[in-house]
Amino acid sequence: MAIERDEHGFDAPAPLGHPGRASLPDDQGTGPEIGEWLPDFDLPDANGERVRLHEDRAGAKAVVVFFRSAVW
Repeated sequence: MAIERDEHGFDAPAPLGHPGRASLPDDQGTGPEIGEWLPDFDLPDANGERVRLHEDRAGAKAVVVFFRSAVW
């Protein structure tokens, strides 16, 4: 499998032009702005226990990181 580098310097096994490597359209929203209040959600932790964003923080500040650039 060949690894190809795109114009942004990202290397991935998907060929250039593959939909998995496509950038978002210019008018596409990218998520909440820095400092914007997130809606409540829950996700499993490493042990499978549900973690609720607002309830489990008990008012403490949190950093939520969204990582988008994996090519599967």
